[in-house]
Amino acid sequence: MLASLNTKAALRQYYTKVENSDWKLKNKSRLQCTLNHKLPGYGEAIFRSFASKQLNMEFELDMLLLPKSYGVAVVNSVPPKWMPGKVQRTIADMPILKQYNGDLPEQTAWIMLTELEKGFWPTIYYQDWYNPHDKVAVGLNASNFAIPYKQFAQCVANLLPYSFQDIAYTVLTYHFNNTNLTKYSQKRLAAIGEYLKEDTDLELILLDGYTDSFGGRAVNKEISIRRALKIKTFLSSMGVSPERIEITGHGERRHISPNTNESTRAKNRRVVIRMSKP
Repeated sequence: MLASLNTKAALRQYYTKVENSDWKLKNKSRLQCTLNHKLPGYGEAIFRSFASKQLNMEFELDMLLLPKSYGVAVVNSVPPKWMPGKVQRTIADMPILKQYNGDLPEQTAWIMLTELEKGFWPTIYYQDWYNPHDKVAVGLNASNFAIPYKQFAQCVANLLPYSFQDIAYTVLTYHFNNTNLTKYSQKRLAAIGEYLKEDTDLELILLDGYTDSFGGRAVNKEISIRRALKIKTFLSSMGVSPERIEITGHGERRHISPNTNESTRAKNRRVVIRMSKP
């Protein structure tokens, strides 16, 4: 029990006992990492990080009883009783929103994790929204934290450096008069493949093939279809059901750039990928 909590007569305390403290890495993939901590009688504390271009971290306090009113909670780093001489300090304020779980942004979430790593108990204090005579303290026990946290940190380091939103709309470009992608587009398609290894739960993929205006219309139409079909084959090999992939060959129609020289024509030789999730 936290020594600093024993002095408050009207303070309801929620925390896991040392012998029962259980941190678990619940989601471990290249798309999401989640570190969970049960709070008996209260709910669960959750740290999350997602695949993204930007490093990110968030904390959520998943409550069995959601707030009935708006307010502000104080988040302190509290030393357990076996740290004599250490004093608690304030980490941040946490907004309380009616009928919503509590959450905290990236910087505060990281501070809480590092405080846990040092053995401190991040503790959230607020006025009870159901009983005006009580205050509530929700403590995160640092016992048995080190090994799951190391696993969590390794998971976060292995997250993909892009999200579904970053690849959901992609334009692939081609060399002249064939189905060979440019080097940049090869990298883009490889990134899509890496994502689909982790998540094939797509509702629909639309592939639209285009060419420049050189050559006959019938030939260009056929090339645009072959380009789209080649991408469909690749996506299917990554685990996407072929029935969810629709292709259309537009040939030399719908130019996005003039066909006056090679550099501008190159922009018209393309396959546009549009992906949607349920």
